[in-house]
Amino acid sequence: MPRALKRPRIAISAGEPAGIGPDIVLAAAGKDWNADLVVIADRDMLERRAAELGLRVSLPGYEPQHPQDSEPVEREPGASLQVLHCPLSVSVNPGVGDARNASGVLAALQRATEGCESGEFSAMVTAPVNKAVIADSGVPFSGHTEFLAELTGTSKVVMLLAARDLRVALATTHIPLAEVPRAVASAPLGEIIQILHSDLQTRFGFAEPRIAVLGLNPHAGENGYLGREDIDIIGPAIHEANARGMNVTGPWPADTAFNSRLRQETDAYLAMYHDQGLPVLKFASFGAAVNITLGLPILRTSVDHGTAFDLAASGGADSGSFFAALEMAIELSRKR
Repeated sequence: MPRALKRPRIAISAGEPAGIGPDIVLAAAGKDWNADLVVIADRDMLERRAAELGLRVSLPGYEPQHPQDSEPVEREPGASLQVLHCPLSVSVNPGVGDARNASGVLAALQRATEGCESGEFSAMVTAPVNKAVIADSGVPFSGHTEFLAELTGTSKVVMLLAARDLRVALATTHIPLAEVPRAVASAPLGEIIQILHSDLQTRFGFAEPRIAVLGLNPHAGENGYLGREDIDIIGPAIHEANARGMNVTGPWPADTAFNSRLRQETDAYLAMYHDQGLPVLKFASFGAAVNITLGLPILRTSVDHGTAFDLAASGGADSGSFFAALEMAIELSRKR
C-alpha cells in the first residue's frame, strides 16, 4: 500500500460525459476542500458543460507531481479545479450517451487507478458511468467495482455503501435476482466477511468490528422451511468467522435486522444481494450515501446514484452524494 500523503490529493473521474457526472464534479469547484482535487476528464467537455450550466469555473492543467510532494497547490482565485486532460473521441450531447466515448471514460479510470497505486493520489472518487453505453462499445463491463478489481489484480472485492453510522456491504452485486441463490451458494462468504472485517479495522478505525449478516430467505429461512441456504451456507460462514475471533452475528431476517437496537450494536451489515440491504440505506439517506470498494489496494469512493441522463446540463443535478464521497475519501485518506 502506498505511503499516505500528508495532504490528500484526490483523483476524480467525471464518469459518463453525457450524464450528470460533469455537472456534480464542476459543482465541487466552488467549495473549499482540505485536499487537492484533480479531475481526470476531457477539459473541452468540462468547459462546454460549465458554459451550459452558466458556471464560471477555472480549469487549470494538472502538472504530475512526485508521489511524496504533498504541499498544497495554490488555487486560482474563484471557483477552480485542476484538470488532467483525458480526451474523448467525439463531442458530447448532454443526455445522449455515445459508445464512441467509452474508451475515454475507461482511460480516465485507468489513469486514476495507476496514480493511486503509485502514491501520486491518495484516493479516487468516481462519478457514475453508464454500463450499457460502455457495453455497446464492445467492452464487457459490469461495473466500477469489477473493473477496478481487474485493473489492480485483486481477486475479490466487496461493495460497501455507507451513510453516517449505517454501513451495508454486499455478498453479490449487479446480477439478476434469479441468479442470487446460486451466487450466494458459490460466493466465498468467509472471504467476504474477512475483507469487510479487515477494512473496517484498517480504513474505518474499528478495533473490533461488529458485523451483522442477513439471511437470504424470508425470516432467514424459518428453520429450513423457507429454504436451506441460511442453515447450510450462511450459518457455517458465520461460525467460521467467530472461530477466527471476529464478532459476527446472524443470519438475521432482513425485514427486522435494521431495527434500532441491532443498529446500535452493529458497525456494518452484510446483505446477500443488492436490493436486500440498499433500499433501507437509500431510504434513510438518499443523496448522502457513499459507495466504497473494499479489498482493493487503493482507496476508492463513489456516488450512490446513476448517470441521470435526463438531468444532464439542466442545473437540476444534486451533488450531495458526490460531495459526501469526496469528504469520505479525504477522511479515510487521513486515517491511513
